[in-house]
Amino acid sequence: MPSHHLPLLLAAYQHKFGRDLQAMVRHLIDDVAVGWDELGTDLLDGAPPALITALTGGEQWPSSTLDHLITPDGSPPVRMTVTDDTADAQDMQWGYILHQHGIEVISAPHEGSGQLVDWTTDPRTNFSDHPAHWVPIAPAPIIQPAHAAPPRSAPAAATAQAGAPRHTNRR
Repeated sequence: MPSHHLPLLLAAYQHKFGRDLQAMVRHLIDDVAVGWDELGTDLLDGAPPALITALTGGEQWPSSTLDHLITPDGSPPVRMTVTDDTADAQDMQWGYILHQHGIEVISAPHEGSGQLVDWTTDPRTNFSDHPAHWVPIAPAPIIQPAHAAPPRSAPAAATAQAGAPRHTNRR
């Protein structure tokens, strides 16, 4: 769901990968044998503590890959390749394509193309999870813009205050 995945991916690009799209692609796509079971807070490594708290409510969980799969015939699992033809069979509800200028978000009802969320978007931005809001010809469905970051001279207690966790289901 965009409300969960977009903040993690935006923060990972901006902090963990230092705005290096190729490093992010290697980590998320090239270095994974089959696919991802869950994206975790390890993608927030290097992010400011206040941002991490705002995105996770203080929770931590690891990313996990689909390494534990067992195929019906016992053969090794193969990389998941998603195309327009295979998305329905794989029960894909959302697609995220990493582009040079941002993340394209594709909802299942609008397969083929989606909306681009710029890499400079604040990860604290609240995005809609309703597929009808992600039509390709409209702007990204921001529910509420992120609040401006407190000034650097703000007391530590004020900087550490963050919104409540926005996710109930991390998948």
